[in-house]
Amino acid sequence: MKLTILVADDEKNIREGLGRALELDGYEVLMAEDGKQAMDYLLKRPVDLVLTDLKMPKVSGEEPLKYIAGSQPHLPVIVLTGHGTVENAVVAMRHGAYDFLTKPVNLDRLSLLVKRAVEGRVLALEHQALKEEVAQLEKKRKYAQIIGKSAPMQRVFELINQVASSRASVLITGESGVGKELVADAIHNLSERRAGPFIKTHCAALSETLLESELFGHEKGSFTGAIGQKKGRFELASGGTIFLDEIGEINPTVQVKLLRVLQDKIFERVGGEKSIEVDVRVVTATNRDLKKEIAAGRFREDLYYRLNIVNIHIAPLRERKEDIPLLTANFLTELAEENGKNIEGIDSKARIALSNYSWPGNVRELRNCIESAVVLCKGNIVTLDDLPPAVRSAEDGQMIKLEIGVTMDQAEREIIRQTLIHFKGNKSKSAEVLGIGRKTLHRKLHDYDLIEEFGGGEV
Repeated sequence: MKLTILVADDEKNIREGLGRALELDGYEVLMAEDGKQAMDYLLKRPVDLVLTDLKMPKVSGEEPLKYIAGSQPHLPVIVLTGHGTVENAVVAMRHGAYDFLTKPVNLDRLSLLVKRAVEGRVLALEHQALKEEVAQLEKKRKYAQIIGKSAPMQRVFELINQVASSRASVLITGESGVGKELVADAIHNLSERRAGPFIKTHCAALSETLLESELFGHEKGSFTGAIGQKKGRFELASGGTIFLDEIGEINPTVQVKLLRVLQDKIFERVGGEKSIEVDVRVVTATNRDLKKEIAAGRFREDLYYRLNIVNIHIAPLRERKEDIPLLTANFLTELAEENGKNIEGIDSKARIALSNYSWPGNVRELRNCIESAVVLCKGNIVTLDDLPPAVRSAEDGQMIKLEIGVTMDQAEREIIRQTLIHFKGNKSKSAEVLGIGRKTLHRKLHDYDLIEEFGGGEV
């Protein structure tokens, strides 16, 4: 869909000349001969950019500028001015204008300035659309923290809804950083036990001796430092849910006691003889391959089958890249607010880098990346330069190689040609990546005899 630009100038030749130049760049152009006609357009139909003179008869260009500043602050306005009234244009910028151009207008500068201005608006609108999509997905799911629309994530959501109301043990598998704890949260919050306690334990963070005591409690004097009786996390979780993260890290002694809890719902505290009965739903998670751990003799097979009544596997982020834009939009909103920044979107080069990167740290790494970008961003649009070096340098699988000795013209011709090949002849996308206007690209296709290969149309 074409973007729409409103050109307002009382001089017909200037108005129509600017309109023709913008139409060559692929925009739909509306023309107004004064501020009143410009206001009529703004009130009747959506516009993506306004290019206006300030001094016009009947109603000046200041009127639409004031209206836009008050009701459509994200709509960019470029002010046209004569050499003698640059001061007025500077004042207009203080009142919300994006930039200004002096007459006679340099059409190449106009093309690039318009491109940058509307790109910012498009990015802001895209970011808003993604935020709205995230909100709609959250309403449908009844839990807000897990975000995704890919097929693997839809399967995860389906399993959460199916298993939440049951008493079955659930084993959540997936690489580090994919969001296994968030799935455990959702299972508890949607279950009939949601009013009961939800106790979380990260097994890998505790030593072997301490883990047993933490899970099952201990009696006074049962070991050095046990100065009193202590309830374990299974007791504390009775009537609710216990989540054991990194279950593949537990030692054989704890494995035996855990198996007994799952089978008989009873256990003894460390150093105790009294059997304690509990009613606990067990949800576990691991990034290990437990079948390999069983084969190596490090994990009990009978315990595995008790834990793995239902398995929910979360695919790594590299296998569900269609979720990256939604996750990015959500993190941008959240982290911009936390850091007191006004971030309206992310530019195309940064989006490409985010999509191409393999994300070994998965969603956790993506969140950290966006937090860093938000903090480093100097404007209101996150750019490629704001991303961490590892993400920024992600290869897109396409390189242009030039031999030593080629002339600048030969190099430019090959860069343009290979870029058009990469984007399948899409001139709009190629011009955007090359950093030139479509009109300039069209001219260079003629200059370098590339019209026959790529055509002269404004695609």
